[in-house]
Amino acid sequence: MNRLQAVRQRLRRGPAPPLGAGSDQEMVDISHQVLLYVEGLSVSFDGFKALNELNLYINDGELRCLIGANGAGKTTLMDVITGKTRPDSGQVYFGQTIDLLGKTEAQIAQLGVGRKFQKPTVFEQQTVFANLELAMRVEKNILATLVARLSSENLDSISEVLDIIGLKSQHDALAGALSHGQKQWLEIGMLLIADPRLMLVDEPVAGMTAQETERTAELLTSLAGKRTVVVVEHDMEFVRSIAKTVTVLHQGSVLAEGSMSDIQSDPAVIEVYLGEDP
Repeated sequence: MNRLQAVRQRLRRGPAPPLGAGSDQEMVDISHQVLLYVEGLSVSFDGFKALNELNLYINDGELRCLIGANGAGKTTLMDVITGKTRPDSGQVYFGQTIDLLGKTEAQIAQLGVGRKFQKPTVFEQQTVFANLELAMRVEKNILATLVARLSSENLDSISEVLDIIGLKSQHDALAGALSHGQKQWLEIGMLLIADPRLMLVDEPVAGMTAQETERTAELLTSLAGKRTVVVVEHDMEFVRSIAKTVTVLHQGSVLAEGSMSDIQSDPAVIEVYLGEDP
């Protein structure tokens, strides 16, 4: 009997919403098939324009890659989308009707916008299973913590995510004992367990082995369709392996957008980012 089965028998089952049951997410209007609208977005820091009248549209269920040199505006864009940074001007809408600029970071997360930073931030002294349990979207107040029990739906969700990220056999291992790539997958799992509709993933393959990079490509492409995934990455081979549409940022604006083959042959992109021999 593995730990998942033992936990299922040992803990009292209580009512809990199943994965995907968040009422906020059901209200998102994607009648035009666009999940994220970014229009005329500008952000300045001490006179430096991090974003400059940026326009970006992400379709529901797509996997989009954002590339650009350091300082192109990628991180600032994600900061604005998640409510960490307030822009000088512009609009950011989740679906056609939800104004993200009028929401707090917590409210944006509750709507179904999740973000994974470049450096894994797992709880290293906790098991893989416990990390996923801690990341579940449940009540976190003191009383709820004292009486909380994993429901059947909770356990099903954890089991499903363990399968997706390929760590089911490591569910009892301490997160600190995982390889760098496995920690990245666990953090993606911690994002998934909160059931985001839009996932913002920052440089997921930095520091990975070739085998881990290939597995990460499979993982992210498997999520597209069910979720909308935006990946910021510098590894061009990785981008080629996953992207149908690539957006190139330069000096806070969109320089080019299209398939990887379109991007590779764009003279402006070659000059400012990819180099003469992409």
